[in-house]
Amino acid sequence: MFDVWRVREDFPMIKKSMNGKPLIYLDTASTAQKPKSVIDTVRHFYEEEYSTVHRAVYELAAHSTEMYSGVRSKVQRFINAREEEEIVFTRGTTESINLVAYSYGRTFLKEGDEIIITEMEHHSNIVPWQLLAEEKGIILKYIPMSLDGELRIDVFKELLSERTKFVSVGHISNATGTINPIKEIIELSHGVGAKVLIDGAQAASHIKLDMEELDADFYAFSGHKMYGPTGVGILYGKLPLLEAMPPFMGGGDMIETVTMEKSTFQSSPIKFEAGTPSIGSVLGLGAAIDYVESIGRDAIDTWQRGLINYAMENLRDISGLKIIGSTKERGPIISFTLEDVHSLDLGTLLGLKGIALRTGHLCAYPAMCRFGLSSLARISFGVYNTIEEIDATIHAIKEGAILLKPINAT
Repeated sequence: MFDVWRVREDFPMIKKSMNGKPLIYLDTASTAQKPKSVIDTVRHFYEEEYSTVHRAVYELAAHSTEMYSGVRSKVQRFINAREEEEIVFTRGTTESINLVAYSYGRTFLKEGDEIIITEMEHHSNIVPWQLLAEEKGIILKYIPMSLDGELRIDVFKELLSERTKFVSVGHISNATGTINPIKEIIELSHGVGAKVLIDGAQAASHIKLDMEELDADFYAFSGHKMYGPTGVGILYGKLPLLEAMPPFMGGGDMIETVTMEKSTFQSSPIKFEAGTPSIGSVLGLGAAIDYVESIGRDAIDTWQRGLINYAMENLRDISGLKIIGSTKERGPIISFTLEDVHSLDLGTLLGLKGIALRTGHLCAYPAMCRFGLSSLARISFGVYNTIEEIDATIHAIKEGAILLKPINAT
């Protein structure tokens, strides 16, 4: 049975204060706090086991290589990929998407081809495709979303054609929390021969992932949003695609041979991992996977759904508060505005009360424009959040609605 108070004991930061108040951390969609097991794994590596990987035969290096490679196998099992070689270590979701845009896009897409993304994407799943489109003369199209925060799949079907060569969509919107129908999107895209990338940054920690069943061509996520360290992420890619793609960067370790005339490269995934990797962060990611699996993603999802339902019900009772997006299929994210109160002012006031939430455009400016906004406030939950924290936050927002409203506002 899920015990949130037991889970909270695992997270040192959750016991801290902010501005003299007990910390209420509601910004997990930006970055998750870390359990002690992850912190201890990274610290132990640097204190007791540190060495490089793939480059030496002495005992420490061999042990580091074994542990590092073991995490790749762990990720394969975590997402049910067919081959270990389909798992590429990157610095995060952003680098994973850029790797695909640069390596696959530059190699296999040409002038006049079409890429489809969505109106709700994080900037990391917009800008790389814009850069590629400008460079190659590719046409970039967008799936619009309704004011409920749901993608217009009917419009997507109209956008698809034999010219569509690539589709890139977020699994869960970081702005509205919408869980997109990615299985349907993948099937429709494959129906016209397009390849598909899924940005799973907001999904990997609480939705069970099965690459074999999902059939995405690429899937990207970050360690730091799933209770692991910063500086490490994953790109899953179907092995035939990865093998056909050229390296993203050149340097040490990814080579097979180097002469002054020509270099040859190792096969996937090593050819995409130039330079000395972030070994400690990779090991921390492995510990984060162990932690998530020790609780169970079904248990995490059930707990967070309960938090979402409770928070939504109580937020709706606040006069002047508007929740952005009303989709039923929602991840642990709620974005909102408060009438006559700027989100940055609200965020500042709540911060003084020890409540940490995100404000601004959320790195999703096109989505903000769709709702006619330039800024909003966002609450996002982690495995450590409680009903009592929601109650305290609701009370603080109600105070903010009174204290921050202009005197002449009616």
